Amino acid sequence: MSTVAVTTPAGRLRALARAEMTLLGRSKGTLFAALFVPMLIPLSMQQTAKDMDLKGTGLDVGSVVLPSALGFSLLFAVYSALTGVYVARREELVLKRLRTGELRDPEILAGAALPSVVIAIVQCVVLAVGCAVLIDAGAPSAPHLVVLGVVAGLVMFAALAAVTGSFARSTESAQVMSMPLIFVSMIGSGLFVPLEVMPDKLATVCELLPLSPVIELIRGGWAGHLSAADALGAVATAVAWTLLSVFAVRRWFRWEPRH
Repeated sequence: MSTVAVTTPAGRLRALARAEMTLLGRSKGTLFAALFVPMLIPLSMQQTAKDMDLKGTGLDVGSVVLPSALGFSLLFAVYSALTGVYVARREELVLKRLRTGELRDPEILAGAALPSVVIAIVQCVVLAVGCAVLIDAGAPSAPHLVVLGVVAGLVMFAALAAVTGSFARSTESAQVMSMPLIFVSMIGSGLFVPLEVMPDKLATVCELLPLSPVIELIRGGWAGHLSAADALGAVATAVAWTLLSVFAVRRWFRWEPRH
């Protein structure tokens, strides 16, 4: 009498995540960028933050540096690294083979994203503790907003990575195609210059960038100066970007090589 093994979505995700973590460990360049690049940001930004005129903004050095560090973690550990992962697995026919089994399309994408997401979460915890100790960032005034911002960023940038990977033809071009969003986020989402010190009209435009609501929630939650209306606006912007990204993935994601 033969028996058929029954699998569950959670079990399939765990198996796929373990396999993806093994493959990620073999890519030294991607692993280095994901693990270590964001960790250097607090050290490089501390002096810059000290030179800023933060009077009247409700910010201090800690509330400037720490959200920026977490933002860099999301950009590099999740968005940049995961864009390369999706393209590499597609070009290696891994995604095509996975679709012939029990795995559903969302499970394939989520399983591939899990290692990058876990790395980013660990980084965020280490960075938060490190900044609290080394630059006296203190504890967050509204920790629920900080957690909400990080979770929103993880989901959004995983989806954006799939969107970007849809149009990249190789792993090399994937890194190039991820650069525009990274640079725009660095300049306009408050990583180097907080929106609070920008001219009002420029800040209003920059608030609509994908990373901006994430940084706003984290920075506002840490400094304690974010109103309920501003928090809802940030959440709405993050949700809009996430839904738009999911739509784009369903419409344009490629499961076979783009030869």
